[in-house]
Amino acid sequence: MSTDEPSQSTEGHGHEHHEVEGPGYPTPAAMRTESEREKTAYVMGLRVGMDVDAPDFVGVVDVDPESETYSELIDTVEMPNKGDELHHFGWNSCSSSCHAEGLVRDHLIVPGQRSSRIHVLDAADPRNLEIEKVIEPEEVFEYDLSAPHTVHCVPGGKVVISMLGDADGELPGGFLQLDQDDFSIDGHWEMDRGDMEMNYDYWYQPRHNVMISTEWAAPKTYYPGFDLDDVEEGKYGDSIHIWDWESKEHEQTLTFGEEGLIPLEIRMPHNPEETQGYVGAALSSNILHFWEANDGVWEWEKVIDVEDREHPDWDMPVPGLVTDIVLSLDDQYLFFSNWLHGDMRMYDVSDFGNPRLVDRIWAGGNFADRQEVQGTEIRGAPQMLQLSRDGKRVYWTTSLFSSWDNQFYPDIGEEGSVMLKADVYPDEGRMELDEDFLVDFGDAPGGPARAHEIRWPGGDCTSDVWQ
Repeated sequence: MSTDEPSQSTEGHGHEHHEVEGPGYPTPAAMRTESEREKTAYVMGLRVGMDVDAPDFVGVVDVDPESETYSELIDTVEMPNKGDELHHFGWNSCSSSCHAEGLVRDHLIVPGQRSSRIHVLDAADPRNLEIEKVIEPEEVFEYDLSAPHTVHCVPGGKVVISMLGDADGELPGGFLQLDQDDFSIDGHWEMDRGDMEMNYDYWYQPRHNVMISTEWAAPKTYYPGFDLDDVEEGKYGDSIHIWDWESKEHEQTLTFGEEGLIPLEIRMPHNPEETQGYVGAALSSNILHFWEANDGVWEWEKVIDVEDREHPDWDMPVPGLVTDIVLSLDDQYLFFSNWLHGDMRMYDVSDFGNPRLVDRIWAGGNFADRQEVQGTEIRGAPQMLQLSRDGKRVYWTTSLFSSWDNQFYPDIGEEGSVMLKADVYPDEGRMELDEDFLVDFGDAPGGPARAHEIRWPGGDCTSDVWQ
């Protein structure tokens, strides 16, 4: 199956014994071994906070090394309004509904983080995206929610989006559910949010009836930029939340305190039998391991710590700022980015509770010797990551959030950010920067843009969940 074709069925994926066939792959191993190499990447391109009078866009990047337009931005699909701040996005359906007859992975759900506008793009033709529907902010505000973040397709023909604030940009946040057929709003996903107020990312394991969500802050707190006083006043998160997937009720809070300040991206193993995972705590710059104990209570421990570093231009030690993490489809390797330091790391997590650093790449940031690729300045540092399905290539972009970019890497706000790639050698446990690959979003049609999240047409390590 070409990775640039929507997954119309699971034909050829080795599970013809099932009575119905739906989108995606029957197992993580099938996605990893049976899919072809990625040829197209979808990348968020945003212009909020830049001197560019144009809307944000979804960029189409050629990642086929056999193509004449390799590592070029070959198309942009502009949003109908300005100021959305496109951030994270996802599919209408994925491998969690692999055995749900009639579903097709053929639409991208593209929210505006700052506008609360939700765009639905027809992706049936992977290199010819078209906007099919726009859910206006007023429709979202009716449910007293705003600031959409993580989009996951879930079983039963639904899409669930984590929402970081209420209609006024304050707390609490929640979860918005869309219907997969017509993309209408069903309402809140959660039935009882318990003591959860802050929200950000989430992952779910339906086989074990659990969902786990993380925390950032109220939109009105992080929109203007980062202020350390807000941390001291408790306006940023330090906890994750355990939910009953079926009843949609909050069950438990794991509070990290100083050991886990601003826990952002969360990843659980792709193996649906597992009840453990990792969360990257941005400000405390560490990786926390959490798991379900034998008594059903969830526990946690810190397993990786990134030391702060002194810098002559800073009046305080510089934290690594762990901003994104990704697990390979075989659950063997964990990758994460240190956005302020400038490195992207690779850990062997065969022993999940004892990660082992095997390699890292320095590119941009405040400490890397390498500040250019192909003569182009690396504006920013490794931030959003995406791994190829076979685990042999890791891609990243360098923009975090418009106001935070302008604070820490003002060149991004003036000249746009970049997309880079490294080749990964899983058998050897190492990486190598591919200096032939560079996508400069400073050259985007219509003016410079900030590149953010990356997705593959055929699904990827951070979009697909298995039952």
